Amino acid sequence: MFRLTAAAGFLCAVVLVFNAARRAGFLPETALTHAIAPLAPLAGLFAITGCYFLISRTAGRLGLIGFTLNAAGLAGAFAVEYTLHFVFPALGRSTVATLVAGGTGRAFLVTSLVLMAGVLTFAAAAVRAGGLPTGAIVLYAAGMIPGSLRNVAPEPLYLLGLLVAAAGVAWLAVGLWRAEPARAALAGA
Repeated sequence: MFRLTAAAGFLCAVVLVFNAARRAGFLPETALTHAIAPLAPLAGLFAITGCYFLISRTAGRLGLIGFTLNAAGLAGAFAVEYTLHFVFPALGRSTVATLVAGGTGRAFLVTSLVLMAGVLTFAAAAVRAGGLPTGAIVLYAAGMIPGSLRNVAPEPLYLLGLLVAAAGVAWLAVGLWRAEPARAALAGA
């Protein structure tokens, strides 16, 4: 299971870098590049689940709360990305503006706040619990703060956040990959 969630973490990291490159203009805006974009939070959801399972025995209630909020935020971020890349392009600008100015915009904001609260809470619990590289957790949290504030943070800060988060997720994925043989060795002993 840890190797599967590690693979999801590596995919998440690659897609975060891909999305930053697309948003910065290094990659074209095409149907394919838009179709790839929502995969980052979806893969991240699987990766963070593996991280939680790895530390769940020592993470306590704070870990469970952080995981739950982080997972809900990532699921919401997937829905936001899906909407931005598959729904909004089919609507007129005035319709999109009306939606963003109303309940849809408020839902996007709540999603951002839940994700940020989840990342920070999970990071605090993960550092306290041990079992994951502290530097990876710090990079993940530091990158996801501006990464979760897509519509509020200045574009360069948002893009830098995606890259920092990608580094943290890739490092966490390495920790998950290495956890599989360690768990197997402990189970066989």
